[in-house]
Amino acid sequence: MKHVEEYRDPEAVLALAKEIKRITTKPWTIMEICGGQTHSIVRFGIDELLPDEITLVHGPGCPVCVTGVGLIDKAIELARNPELIFCSFGDMMRVPGSDVDLLAVKAEGGDVRMVYSPMDALQIAEDNPDKEVLFFAVGFETTAPATAMTVAQAKEKGIHNFSLLVAHVLVPPAMEAILSMPGTQVQGFLAAGHVCAVTGYEEYHPISEKYAIPIVVTGFEPVDILQGMLYTIRQLEAGRNEVENTYSRIVRPEGNLAAMKLIGSVFDVVDRSWRGIGEIAASGWGLREEYHSFDAERKFNLGQQVAKENPICLSGQILQGITKPHECPAFGTLCTPEHPLGATMVSSEGACAAYYKYRRQTSTTA
Repeated sequence: MKHVEEYRDPEAVLALAKEIKRITTKPWTIMEICGGQTHSIVRFGIDELLPDEITLVHGPGCPVCVTGVGLIDKAIELARNPELIFCSFGDMMRVPGSDVDLLAVKAEGGDVRMVYSPMDALQIAEDNPDKEVLFFAVGFETTAPATAMTVAQAKEKGIHNFSLLVAHVLVPPAMEAILSMPGTQVQGFLAAGHVCAVTGYEEYHPISEKYAIPIVVTGFEPVDILQGMLYTIRQLEAGRNEVENTYSRIVRPEGNLAAMKLIGSVFDVVDRSWRGIGEIAASGWGLREEYHSFDAERKFNLGQQVAKENPICLSGQILQGITKPHECPAFGTLCTPEHPLGATMVSSEGACAAYYKYRRQTSTTA
C-alpha cells in the first residue's frame, strides 16, 4: 500500500493541479487512452481539479469495449456449439452482440466458463481431451504475451482440442484513426503505461511528428495522471510535440523485448474492426500461418456475421471522444450495468460504467 498511497498523496495532487492551472493560458483538449485512467479520473474527480480551459475526453481505452459486434456474434455462435467448451474473461460475458450476450448462451445450456487467464483454458483442454475448448482472446498489447505463450505451449504439447478466437487490438493505429477523423478535437494524448510496458513507446514518435501532437506515457493513479497532464500542457503551451515518459518506474523506451519477441513469433499484424469506429488497418494481431490449426475462425469455418449495433447506444461516439457518457439519452435509464446497451456500460473499464458508478447522480440531474 505504500506505493499506492504515494501516488494518491493529496498534497502532491493539489500541487500538480495548482501548477497545471498556473501554466494554462489557452483551451486544450486531451484524450486519455486507457479505461483504467478514465476510471481514476472520474473516481477521484481529477477532471474537476483542472482549470476550465482543459477538457478531458475519453478514448477507446478498453479492449472489451472495442471488440467488434461481428466478432462477439461469432463468439456466441461458437458458445452455442454443444461439442465445445467456451472460455472467456468475465468482462466479455455480458457484452451485447447483435441480439444476446454470452451469459444468455450459458443460461440456454451452453458450456460457457469464466477463466482468469488463457492458461486456465488450456488446462481445461488437457483435462477434457474429448471436447473442443476455445478461449476468446481479448485485449490490447498488454495481454497478448500471455495469449502467445499459451498457444505456443499448446503446439509444443500437441494439444489439438484447443483453439483461440483472437480479438487482440493495437493502440497506435487507433490513435491515428482518431486523429484522422474529420473534426477531431484531440490536441494531446495520455498514453497507457501498461501497454507501453510491453511495447515501449518508440512507435509513438512517428504519430507525434505526423500530427504535431504531444503524447505522454503515464500511469493510473491520480499523481501519475496529473503529472502526465502537466507534461502534456507544458508541450502544448510551448508549441512542442514530443513523446515523453512520466511512468519510467515501469516503462522503458524499448518495452519488454522478450514479450515482444514472443508475440512476434505467434502473431501477424492484421486489420481489425473496432466497435463503434469501424475497420482500422493493421490494428490487430492474428495467428501466424504455423498456428492456423489453433485459429477458431478457420477450425470451425465461421463466415461473415451481419452485425447490428443498437441504434440507441452512443458508445461509438463515446469511444471516439466525441460524446461524454452522461450526454447519451439512454444513460442510467434504458442503459445500466444490469441491462447494458453497449460495451462501455458493461466493461469494468468502460467510460459509461465509470460515470454510472461515480457520477450518476450529478450526470442525470445536469
